[in-house]
This record gives sequence, structure tokens and C-alpha cells, in this order.
Amino acid sequence: MSTAILTGQPVPGSSIEGDLRSLGFDVRIAADTADAETLLAQAPGDQRVAVVDARFVGHLHALRLGLTDPRFPLAAIPGAVTAQPAGRQALTRAMARENSAGGVTAHVGAPGGTQLSVREDVDSLADHIVTALDSDGADVHRPELGSLVAAVPADPQSRNEARQAVANVDDEAVRLKSAVKSRDGFFTTFFISPYSRYIARWCARRGLTPNQVTTASLLTALIAAGCAATGTRIGFVAAGVLLIASFVLDCTDGQLARYSLQYSTLGAWLDATFDRAKEYAYYAGLALGAARGGDDVWALALGAMILQTCRHVVDFSFNEANHDATANTSPTAALSDKLDSVGWTVWVRRMIVLPIGERWAMIAVLTAVTTPRITFYVLLVGCAFAATYTTAGRVLRSLTRKARRTDRAAQALADLADSGPLASFLGRVTPRRLGGPFLIALVGTAVLAVSLFSGVIWAPVVGALVYANTAGQALYRPLKGTFDWLVPPLFRFAEYGTVLVLAAKAAVNGALPAAFGLVAAVAYHHYDTVYRIRGNAGAPPAWLVRAIGGHEGRTLLVTVLAAGLTASQFKVALAVLAVAVALVVLVESIRFWVSAGAPAVHDEGEPA
Repeated sequence: MSTAILTGQPVPGSSIEGDLRSLGFDVRIAADTADAETLLAQAPGDQRVAVVDARFVGHLHALRLGLTDPRFPLAAIPGAVTAQPAGRQALTRAMARENSAGGVTAHVGAPGGTQLSVREDVDSLADHIVTALDSDGADVHRPELGSLVAAVPADPQSRNEARQAVANVDDEAVRLKSAVKSRDGFFTTFFISPYSRYIARWCARRGLTPNQVTTASLLTALIAAGCAATGTRIGFVAAGVLLIASFVLDCTDGQLARYSLQYSTLGAWLDATFDRAKEYAYYAGLALGAARGGDDVWALALGAMILQTCRHVVDFSFNEANHDATANTSPTAALSDKLDSVGWTVWVRRMIVLPIGERWAMIAVLTAVTTPRITFYVLLVGCAFAATYTTAGRVLRSLTRKARRTDRAAQALADLADSGPLASFLGRVTPRRLGGPFLIALVGTAVLAVSLFSGVIWAPVVGALVYANTAGQALYRPLKGTFDWLVPPLFRFAEYGTVLVLAAKAAVNGALPAAFGLVAAVAYHHYDTVYRIRGNAGAPPAWLVRAIGGHEGRTLLVTVLAAGLTASQFKVALAVLAVAVALVVLVESIRFWVSAGAPAVHDEGEPA
């Protein structure tokens, strides 16, 4: 159990002790600063500890936000400060400094009703500690309270005013509203969140966790995919309904996490990966359902997955390249901000990028009332338009942006590139090429694309070798150029596109489903890399990248298999490769997210 140390003069009728206990704290009373320091030292080192002024007046949810959020080692609100085990040493130092400086004494009720000697003209000990933590350079999280009240009144009049302010604000209404993301898509904002927040509260009151809701969302989507795979009209209708239900649960898990502050390392992994798993499994279900009706749309399903994944990589790469850049200004970005200040343009611009809410709603409706082929056609056109719009905007920003990218950004882009040992070797031993990394990568991708459609059986192998060489050359220098953030998306497009083209050219039943499985396994690895980098946990270990060959190694292997095997053998090889890659990346990913102390960043994810 967490420990809360109450300091300061107790106030008759105060609910602070009960509030702290309702939040899971074991409450201890400190007579003075020295006693508080002693109680702090006695508190279990592997548990959270808080120092709270007994005069605190505020909402229970303000205390919850300030004292129970698991994402931050140190956090504070007026009159209260808390530390998790990672922040205990800093809190102990700050407390010792206050004690050695004479500290803050406190009025407390002693046995028999007598009062201990105190100074009354001092501020809160908790606030003094926060000041000391700030002077030490500690990173103290201060949650945004909005209309919630958190104060340490100095006299009865101000205490009455604070209590009146508490009474004027509905604590639960604020908590429920804050459970919803402040920025989300049109469909989610107006068609899901108005009621999913109440589902989140219902789950919280019954002790359900966000991870359980996330898992329920995945299972619902998988059942939806199974219904789509039946190939019947009733199955398609059920699939559409269940896909929307899965999305409602997908919104609910994040809202539940924010409502009850239940963030976890495991939740970070589940939330970061299950959205893609659900969507791509549904694509597979649609393709299976179409096949039952005699229509082969596996190429469309694989194309939709490739387009969506490459689009995400564009977003990830651009953000990683620029989020910590210095002198990071752009007239294009300024215009975008100006457009966002006009109400109607905000929603139009959010809708045309086809975020997850709009996309899943479109897929669900089209599944129910049309055919899988039409669903994929519309999806491909919509995603292509969205990708063109967002990529064009990022290119314009890059052209007009005056920014100096950092070494960290360059390393993040290199990690996102996912180049393996072959590219590294060729980059060291071959002569330097003229041109920047983006131009070199573009040339290599173009050569590979031409070779795939040349009609010569071994031409793709030669193209893949050229591509591997240019991949090594592209990463020989830091990726700090204007368009170097496009290098990882080019590599994704080249690798995934190679698998799609060669599987389609094999023209044998089962080749495209096997290719779908291989791209899905590799895409999972790339999403896993993204979320590790976003959580400041670094890229996947080098041995993993070597074990699965890097993007250039896998591309070369697939071209060799296509050239050297019969169509039926190539299909089997793709399936075996898909299983092997999936096993390696999943085992390492699960190990990392479950046990490696990854950051607890559960629910923010990507709007698209």
C-alpha cells in the first residue's frame, strides 16, 4: 500500500484523511518536519509515498491526478507532492534539505488534546519540497487541473472560499470529460465518445482494467473478421456491426485508462499494436470471404495493408525527424496552425486524412452493404488520397522549414530504416556515391521497381542487389537532410511492394495469402520499432535485426526464392518465411514489453 504523510495543522471536519485512504494510501501523521523525514525513511522503498498538507482543500480527482498517476516518478499539485520508487531519492534529498534548514513546523493534535509548539506564518511543507526539487533539477510532473480546485488556504475565510469553489464544480463530470482525448477524429468525437466514456466509467466501477477492455476489443475484431470470412451477406452485416463494436471498445480502453489512471507497461504494448492487428486481420477476413464467393481480392487486401503501413511510416518518420529540431519554423506550418483556428477547417482536415474512426466506419458500412472488392477499392482510393495529402503537406513543410536536425533524430531515422548486415557491409566496401541519402534511396528503389516488371527472371535479383547497395550508401551519412525522413518510407514501400509483385506474378493459388502473412509479420516488427522509439526505449536489439536480415536482406531473399523456385515452391517458401519472422519478432516483442521496463504510455497511439 502507498504511504501518505500528512503535515501541517489539522483542520476540523477536513476530509483529507478519508480522501487519501480512498485513493489507496496508508495515512501517517507527522508532528513536524523532522518527524515527516523519519516517516519518509520508514516508508517501504518499493512503494509510492506522498507528502500532503493537512490543510489541503480540493477535489478528490485533483488528488488522484496529482498523487496516483503511474507514469511519472515525481508529481505535485498545490499542497501535495508524491514520489514513486524511481523518484524517492530526490524526494528524500529535498526533505532533508528542508529539515536541515529549519523546515516547516506544524500544528498537530497531541495526545490529551494539547498543542505542540509551531510556527504559523509558514507555507506548506509539500510546496517547499517541490521548490527544492525544482532547484535540484528534478522533473516534477504538474497535471493540468483545469477547473478542479487544489489549494492550501492560509485562513478560515480563504478556506471557506476554497470549499465553495469545490462545491461549485462537479468533480465527477470533470473526470468523465477528461477521460476523452482533447483531439480526435470527427467520427470518434461525435459518434463514439459521447457514450463510450460512460462505458469506461461502468468498467471502472466494476474493477475492469484497460488491458481487459483492449483484449475484448481485439477478440471482437477477430470475431468480426471470422464473420466476414463466411462470405455470406448476413456474415458481412455481422462483421460490420462487430467492427464498430470493436472500435467502441478501442476508444473505451483509453478512456478507462485516463478515467482511472490505470497506465501500464503491458498496456503500452497492447494498445500500440492491437489496432493494426485488428485492422489487418479484418482485411484477411474480407479476402477469405470474397474467395468463398469466387472473387480473389488478396492482392487488394495486401495493397491496402501496404498503403496503410507506408502511410504511417511517413507520419512516424516526419515526426521523429522534426520533433526535437532546433530553429524549427515553417511558413507552411504557420498556415496550418492558422487554418486550425477556423472551426470548420479543423474537422474537414481531420476527416480527409481518413483517421481510424472514419476509416473503420467506412469499412464497416461498405462491408455490410457492398462486396469485399468494392470495400477494398474505396479503401485504397481513400487511403491513397489521404496519403497524398499528408505527404504533400510534409514535403512542403520540409521545403520551407528552417531546421537543424539533432543527432538523436538522425539515429531514430536510421533505426526506422531497419537496414541489416548486408546493407552495412556494402555501405562500407563500395565507393561513395554522389547525392544525399534520400536521392540514393530513391534511385535504389526505382531500380528495384523497374527490375520487378522487366520480365527477365533473374532481373529482380540484380535489382535487389543494387537496392541493398544503395540502402547501405543511404545510411553511410547521418539522415539530417531536408527529405531524409522519406528514406524509411521508401524502404518500406520497396520491401513490401517486392513481396506483393512477386507473389502476384507467381499466379498460384495461396501465394498472395502467404505474402500477406509475411508482410504482416514484417510490418509488426516495424510498428514495434516505432513504438519503442516513441517511448524513448531505443530500437530493437541489433541481434533481432540481424536475425531477420534487415529490409534489404529480406528483399534479396524473396527475389532469389522467386527466381530459383517453382511457383508452388515459392508459395511454401513465403509461408515458411512468414512464420519464422513472426515467431522471432513476436517472442522478442512480448519479452520486451512485458518484462523489460518499457515506458507506461498506454493510450495515446496514432489518430490514423
